Amino acid sequence: MTDAQVIVVGAGPVGLTAALLLARWGVRVLVVDQRPGREPAGSRSICQQRDVLDIWAACGAGRIAEEGLAWTTARTYYRGEELFSWTFGGPPGEGALPACVNLSQTRTEEILDAALAAQPLAELRWDHQVTGLEQDGERVTVRCGERVLRAPYAVLCAGSRAEGLRRALGVTFDGESFADRFLICDIRADLPGWEHERRFHFDPVWNPGRQVLIHPCPGSTYRIDWQIPSHSAPTGEEVAEKIRMIVGDRDYELLWQTTYRFHARVASRMRAGRVLLAGDCAHLVAPFGARGLNSGVPDAENAAWKLAFVLNGWAPEDLLETYHLERHAAALENLEVTAATMRFLAPRTDEERARRRAALEEALATGRPAGVDSGRFAEPFWYVDSPLTTPDPGRPFRGRPAKGASCDPGPGVILPDLPVPGGRLRQSCRNGFLILLGEMCDSGLFAQVLGKVCTAPLAVRELAEMDGFGKLAERLGAGPGEAWIVRPDAHIAATIPHAGPESVAAAVRRASRLS
Repeated sequence: MTDAQVIVVGAGPVGLTAALLLARWGVRVLVVDQRPGREPAGSRSICQQRDVLDIWAACGAGRIAEEGLAWTTARTYYRGEELFSWTFGGPPGEGALPACVNLSQTRTEEILDAALAAQPLAELRWDHQVTGLEQDGERVTVRCGERVLRAPYAVLCAGSRAEGLRRALGVTFDGESFADRFLICDIRADLPGWEHERRFHFDPVWNPGRQVLIHPCPGSTYRIDWQIPSHSAPTGEEVAEKIRMIVGDRDYELLWQTTYRFHARVASRMRAGRVLLAGDCAHLVAPFGARGLNSGVPDAENAAWKLAFVLNGWAPEDLLETYHLERHAAALENLEVTAATMRFLAPRTDEERARRRAALEEALATGRPAGVDSGRFAEPFWYVDSPLTTPDPGRPFRGRPAKGASCDPGPGVILPDLPVPGGRLRQSCRNGFLILLGEMCDSGLFAQVLGKVCTAPLAVRELAEMDGFGKLAERLGAGPGEAWIVRPDAHIAATIPHAGPESVAAAVRRASRLS
């Protein structure tokens, strides 16, 4: 038995993040995992995007950003010739967090484990294989052999192979698998000039007709991905030869290797009654663009604040349905982006192969990247169509931004992480709703009215009061009579021009599913 309010199934990075965030909201949470204990196993998911680092910083795992290697440049090659390169950009003064870091999943999990161990409201139990999952109108029953655990809600973060649990919930996992496999190796070597660069090779002489991707990691380690034929099973000698073609005569140490096949699948539902599905259990995409873990962690955050609001009586249970609506849409967006990348990386028809070859030849001749797709890097999803978002006709969403660009701030978009005295703007966002007011708004009056219609944690702040650098309103594009409503996951729920307390209260009620 357990007194937990939420049971999290799976102690990977997504499950640990969900547990940490739930505990941060004051929710008692139990994590169960079928393994006997933590099993360090290579780099696996290594790229952590800025907005995910921000979530981890909020739940006590800021060491991930501190220990990760912040790479800055991505170089792309075709048959040994450099086509182009790009560097991570972003608004000036975006804050202390790097755009991206590389850190092995093994180390990420160790840091999250330590944060969970320090959290009195969270418990992790190993050797708990879930053999049954049932629910009724009041609770979820999780069976682990003869052990029976019950809680009002559960979050399923049990990975891609949780077919039996998905089936028990009536959830399908439709999609496809790609024929080619990938050989992954972690090596330690001294490669001067490569320490902060990701290198992507199309059709190199040492892997003709296919791709090789090289990522730097901390401690002079590198992750190398080779695309290999589906029937290939490289011997130790062949692996050594492949590595030697990249590093030359330098000494190196092989730390870990594996092979795997890419999949593109999305669960039919990410909410099944009192159970929410997250991470690889809910969606699988090709890793080019790092959209796996960088989508799973936002799943965990979205699930955690909504479960906390329901459990604390701040919102109706119907709020949980918006978890499916928002994160399923994000999963489909990732699937569309990565499917286009895989059509370029692994063309299946003569037409696709001809298009790929023409794009690469043009890039080689012109130095322009148009048409070459080696993966669009992970980005926060935009909840512009969510029922929790109040549209602003003056800030229409202009669609998916250009590669490497950010959406303009507006309803449904994540709040820019701008510098404010003492830290970053988003550090004020994760304790409840945040109301940002222009200089013509009376914060005292707004706080008085909002306190009568919203029982959830809520803070009312004047932009001028927070703006020690004199440019916050300008950077946001906020007018003097506007109010900005920011959700607990730092997404903007509404921007209201000529704001009055009643219109802001209506937007807050909408964002918490109270109306």
